[in-house]
Amino acid sequence: MGKPDPVFVLLRHETLEGVHWDLMLDTGSVLTTWQLAADPCGVGWESGGISSRRLPDHRRAYLEYEGPVSRNRGWVRLADRGTYRILADESLSCTVSLIGQRLSGRFRLEADGAGREAWRFKRLD
Repeated sequence: MGKPDPVFVLLRHETLEGVHWDLMLDTGSVLTTWQLAADPCGVGWESGGISSRRLPDHRRAYLEYEGPVSRNRGWVRLADRGTYRILADESLSCTVSLIGQRLSGRFRLEADGAGREAWRFKRLD
């Protein structure tokens, strides 16, 4: 029997500046995290993808946490959770298969231009 697929969470993060979504992939020791400018479970964004930003890795506690974020950085609430598989992993792009309750399919996270911080989140199917 094989090893179970790792877990992802999608958190709705409310701040004084507005709302964004944090996509977190559990790597076993940390959560690899991207901030998404729009709800990836919504409609109408698919053609150009969602503007995203690579964030520093987060603690695994966020797999289960909902509530206030330290240092007055807002409030997080679970929007979705499920499992994922890495389909391709390169230095400035990552293709994943997500199987969540709201967010399912194949997606690519890729650096947007020359910078390492600006990314796009695109649906592939």
